[in-house]
Amino acid sequence: MTLNLDADFLQKRPANYRPLTPLNFLFRAADVFPDRVAIVHGEERHTWREYAQRCKKLASALKRTGVGRGDTVAVLAPNTPAVLETHFGVPMTGAILNTLNIRLDAAAIAFILEHSEAKAFLVDRQWSGVAKDALALLSSKPIVIDIEDALAESGERIGSCTYEEFLQRGDASDPIYSPEDEFEAISLNYTSGTTGNPKGVLFHHRGAYLNALGQLLHHKMDSDSVYLWTLPMFHCNGWCFTWAVAAVGGTHVCQRKVVADQIFDAIEEHGVTHLCGAPTVLGMLIEGAARVGRKLAKPVAVMTAGAAPPAAVLKDSEQMGFVVRHVYGSTELHGVTSICDWHREWDDVPGEDRSKMMARQGVRTAVTEAMIVANPLTLEPVPQDGTVIGEVLFRSNLGMKGYLKNPAATEEAFAGGWYRTGDLAVMHPDGYIEIKDRSKDIIISGGENISSIEIEDVLFKHPAVSYAAVIAMKDPRWGETPCAFVELKAMGFDSLTEEELLDFCRARLAKFKVPRRVIFGPIERTATGKVQKFRLRKLVQGNEQSV
Repeated sequence: MTLNLDADFLQKRPANYRPLTPLNFLFRAADVFPDRVAIVHGEERHTWREYAQRCKKLASALKRTGVGRGDTVAVLAPNTPAVLETHFGVPMTGAILNTLNIRLDAAAIAFILEHSEAKAFLVDRQWSGVAKDALALLSSKPIVIDIEDALAESGERIGSCTYEEFLQRGDASDPIYSPEDEFEAISLNYTSGTTGNPKGVLFHHRGAYLNALGQLLHHKMDSDSVYLWTLPMFHCNGWCFTWAVAAVGGTHVCQRKVVADQIFDAIEEHGVTHLCGAPTVLGMLIEGAARVGRKLAKPVAVMTAGAAPPAAVLKDSEQMGFVVRHVYGSTELHGVTSICDWHREWDDVPGEDRSKMMARQGVRTAVTEAMIVANPLTLEPVPQDGTVIGEVLFRSNLGMKGYLKNPAATEEAFAGGWYRTGDLAVMHPDGYIEIKDRSKDIIISGGENISSIEIEDVLFKHPAVSYAAVIAMKDPRWGETPCAFVELKAMGFDSLTEEELLDFCRARLAKFKVPRRVIFGPIERTATGKVQKFRLRKLVQGNEQSV
């Protein structure tokens, strides 16, 4: 006899089922840790009780202005308390939060405001110039509110009121919105737009809730944690840490700029325990510490992603006192979905081999259901031999709702029942994946596949190299050959020649993998530390024959 588990009295009801939402993290923190400092920003301090009250007032003010379910509220600001407040205050109205990349130009901002049909636009006055230019390009303009941060360096008021004035229009006792369905949209994050206009990725309450908890678990955070904002809050909603810190009642330390000295000062002054950032941030800290001989008084946990971290950078970071956790994911997956989970027995692995193991993208997180490396055409998993390359595919509750107003791109991203990352990787015998390249960045030279990441990793080992990026360059004989862009450290390494660097590579790479050209100079990166290689490819187009 089979048990009847579908009986009416065994169904969902208010007492046993509520839609998952990170909004409840804030309410709990305000109840459990009302007088604990939640936010530190310069001389500004807010307790969890105050933080929650301000978020409720923001929600009330927005609703009284006509913002409601399905509307978009855009924010153009660095890592400040106001941005943290929008992460709760905006979804408390049923609206969708859109945090904008502060490095975008006016045309890109205008496109996003128009595409998202933003109803309100909060602007830090330091970015008033570009915001004003963007608004001039719109036929229908949103309500503009000025964020008057005391630490802003310049700017002017361009809105109808300041953020603090706007909060006074709200009442914290007004009812707030709670999602009826956990798959409702909570935020909108636009991709960097490597080809054409950026795509708007819709996050949902369920994904934000689950990934926030996953981040806490894997970054090993609790109520005593002090989180320093070196990762942009506009990037995947700060990898969901904007919500996660509230779940444990920790402390946010805001930072408008990512500057080595300021980061070290904040760590010492506020007892920072955790931070996040791209490998470029780690590289900056390593160089900054070397210039002045600075060291950490106690270990600080760092979660790094955004680009494959060179083994040399991981090694140097550990020697400084950082406990590095290497993770991987994408905007379409609410941020982080895999981690190079560490095994105690690996502690005894020799230095360089240990760093190489840590540089792998690892295994799925506790809140990611499935991750495979497979043939992109057949979807058959590749052998776990660390050699055969396939595409990284995900299937989990962390998948986006889809791309706003873009059904074709959404279907393409989810083709075959998996999220298609476009990243090429191998699966090692222990089940850990290692990214070899983006599918569009792989270099095919004389029929041989060359990983740009492998060459970059070798370049990073040279003591003079601060940053490196490798792309494919057209070649009349081989079809493509590697071209390296190299940024040198500022400490007396400007005399390094191209031939000296190539000799370094020849000693460590197969002959066909050695770059045919090295271009020295600053390498432009996004605010999240990524190099848009299509821009580098444009720089060498038409010049290949002269090499």
